[in-house]
Amino acid sequence: MSQGVQVSGLYVRDQDEALSFYVDKLGFRVHTDVRNGDFRWLTVQHPEQPSFQLGLFRPGPPMLDADTAKALSAMVAKGAMPPLVLGVDNCRAAYERMRGLGVEFTQEPVERYGSVDAGFRDPSGNGWKLIEERR
Repeated sequence: MSQGVQVSGLYVRDQDEALSFYVDKLGFRVHTDVRNGDFRWLTVQHPEQPSFQLGLFRPGPPMLDADTAKALSAMVAKGAMPPLVLGVDNCRAAYERMRGLGVEFTQEPVERYGSVDAGFRDPSGNGWKLIEERR
């Protein structure tokens, strides 16, 4: 029997805004975009990882009640969620390219732990680390 993670989700304040960010600025592509009433299942993929999808979900029904959704949205906006990691072969070059596209960086590239990393946020406040993969 084989198994593996296929989808990991992020909570976003606006799915269209998130879709534009992940596709136009980070280079992901749409995998699935379907609606069921007010619920929208929206996933994107990095072109170099076709077996993995990143879900861009709004907090709320059917997964969360209204009070929990509101509290979670506030936490995401403050950057309180654990960061995700985007591996790159050249952190400084990726930083310059992404900054030129309007990505909001919270940390410029820094050398540490034998690598280079930088920090950025998506429009909803989700934190990301841009980490240069060790050679």
